Amino acid sequence: MTNKLINFTKDGQKIILNYQDQPLELTILTPEIIRVFQDRGNASNSYAIEGDKKIKTDFDIEDKGDHTEITTEKLIVKAYDDEKIDVYDEKGDQGDPLIMDYRGTRTPIDRQMDKEHLKLAESEGHDVKKLLGMHDENYYEIIKTLASDEQFYGLGDKTGFLNKRHYAYDNWNTDNPDPQVESFTRLYKSIPILLGIKNGHPYGIFFDNTYRNHIDLGKESNNYYYYSAVDGNVDYYIIGGDSLKEVITNYTYLTGRVPMPQKWTLGYQQSRWGYSVSQKQVKKIAENLRKYDLPCDVLHLDIDYMDGYRVFTWRKDTYEAPEDFIKKMRKLGFRIITIIDPGVKKDDDYKIYQEGLEKGYFVKAPDGTVYVNEVWPGDAVFPDFGRKQVREWWAKNCKYLVDLGVSGIWDDMNEPASFRGEVPEDVVFHNEDEKTTHKKMHNVYGHNMAKATYEGLKKYSDKRPFVITRAAYAGTQKFSTVWTGDNQSLWTHVQMMIPQLCNLGMSGFSFAGTDIGGFGADTTPELLTRWIEGSLFSPLYRNHAALGTRSQEPWVFGEPTLSIYRKYLKLRYRFVPYLYDEFYRESKTGLPIMRPLVLNYENDPHVYNMNDEYMVGEDILTAPVVQEGQTERAVYLPEGEWIDFWNGVEYSGKNTILADAPIDKLPLFIRKNAILPWGKEVSHISDEPDKTMTFRVFGDKVKYTHYQDNGLDFNYQNGEYNLYDVEVADGHVKIKLAHHGYAHEYQQIIVKLADREVVFDYCDGEYVEK
Repeated sequence: MTNKLINFTKDGQKIILNYQDQPLELTILTPEIIRVFQDRGNASNSYAIEGDKKIKTDFDIEDKGDHTEITTEKLIVKAYDDEKIDVYDEKGDQGDPLIMDYRGTRTPIDRQMDKEHLKLAESEGHDVKKLLGMHDENYYEIIKTLASDEQFYGLGDKTGFLNKRHYAYDNWNTDNPDPQVESFTRLYKSIPILLGIKNGHPYGIFFDNTYRNHIDLGKESNNYYYYSAVDGNVDYYIIGGDSLKEVITNYTYLTGRVPMPQKWTLGYQQSRWGYSVSQKQVKKIAENLRKYDLPCDVLHLDIDYMDGYRVFTWRKDTYEAPEDFIKKMRKLGFRIITIIDPGVKKDDDYKIYQEGLEKGYFVKAPDGTVYVNEVWPGDAVFPDFGRKQVREWWAKNCKYLVDLGVSGIWDDMNEPASFRGEVPEDVVFHNEDEKTTHKKMHNVYGHNMAKATYEGLKKYSDKRPFVITRAAYAGTQKFSTVWTGDNQSLWTHVQMMIPQLCNLGMSGFSFAGTDIGGFGADTTPELLTRWIEGSLFSPLYRNHAALGTRSQEPWVFGEPTLSIYRKYLKLRYRFVPYLYDEFYRESKTGLPIMRPLVLNYENDPHVYNMNDEYMVGEDILTAPVVQEGQTERAVYLPEGEWIDFWNGVEYSGKNTILADAPIDKLPLFIRKNAILPWGKEVSHISDEPDKTMTFRVFGDKVKYTHYQDNGLDFNYQNGEYNLYDVEVADGHVKIKLAHHGYAHEYQQIIVKLADREVVFDYCDGEYVEK
């Protein structure tokens, strides 16, 4: 029976489509963002989107007989019977169809499973209901037509390749200790932003539902793709834009952008589970980093620094007073980052447990008792982060670490992970003041913990918070850096690093990284070398390994590993000013720092499936070696002209070249007519402002805007920053201080041209050539 569209009503920018069965709401937030919502009995608050994102937008709505048509400056939506919605660009029938509802029915894959084999599969722990296409009563699905040339990106750091066409994924934050492979349907994060390119035209769909959900991007059929959820409201956003970049800018307008980081967070970071057993061991690592002339800004302390894994404590048996220890490390140029897990040890003599218990801050079993599972401290309870009071309590506890001198907090195990089986779906959580279950709050548990940690660091340190989280939901980028979790020392994982970090970046998570060298298993000299090279521009640049694996500090392997590792650490620090500029631009546009070629060249089909190259902003292209034993590789250079970073040789774009790549060389190219700010060679990033800045010019006619602030606090939000316009044309160089709000402007600027250096001194508010 047809579910007829009877009529429509308007309420400001909300259009209510009155169907026979149930109304469907379309809310126009901007000319390029339209929300599709249907109330199915769940709370409609969003964890991804904060604040009112609606801006005044002109639109037309008209009854066309067989459909209702809504038109903004950028999108046309046509609503038909049976709740079918088709979306076009602003040119309508003469334009490009973006998102079209499928008119047929789903045909699940024929698994050729008889009853005997289904019974066997069930005994092995497989979800037989899923294999049979059976669902709970609150299940729903949304099916869209799939074009033959449609490509898909986004979804965060799912395993596998850059282009997600022909694959299917689940959004259910999961700590799976097995080696991550492309068949994994879920990892630690749920970021359901889908970016598509169809007939050369980009679009986005953001499915804002925290319940377990599934997305099939043409695995089941070449005719459709579909999204399904076990529960929750129908709640998704249609996102348009004239380019893929604009779609991402619009998406990050909706869910938030990575704020400006502290500058030192872009330096190298050294970590290992096991360092923190004793102060002596951490001190030895710090001394070796300086002894071997390896630039480094951060040392991470994993779970062993705590007293019996009790959060917000510090062991005393192998440490002196922690604040004294942290001060000593700071004098050597190292900042300390400490890990924190959500599991609070069940211990009547432990203050955090006592206080949380007394105030009712822990999640509860269905019978009303506090829910207990096991994690690192043994029996543990879990804060109910969905409640504002609990987040504020957690934030207040962060003061303990801030007062000791800790520079950031690393949130782990917050899927939430547990050792005695997954937390049951019926465990009682809160969605703010409303009681709900783990089934709804699971995917935002890490998000809420990261938000609490961010607020604590912001309040008590007065610095830009540095938070790292393993679990996340869409929008967590506003509060936290992320990493891809427990990878392993495998060539497949250094290969997967590029698509994972590129898709994270396009999904809003611009500040991301992997465990360099691999967390689990034993790395090799060659693998470690290629990893430190390949991740040179990864915003989070951290070597991290598991207890029980071989040590993977570069000096362990001797030469030439040590020298090559040093070479790339020093090169990283040269590029830090450029990375910092990119974060300034990201804070305005949401565009990632490390990005796939398709983001810059979306009309070039050669890059739709480019898994082993990436770009940094618009000016740098790198093609890491990710195959064992390889000493040369093919490199595709997109449209334009490109300059080999190492030898200055120029190449024409839309061309594949064979690049020489011995073990000590990362194939690296700069777009012709680019300018790069060039940092000093340093052992760590100083809090003191730089007095000089150097710019390297690649070409002969170019403009560049460089950003400068104090790199630490929020004063830049009050205008305390400088913008420098650098222009080169016909051999002449101009420097202009375009915005002057930061008192520590550069006293000297050096511009390196191909044939000479031009030096400028700051004098009476201007830069004068020497």
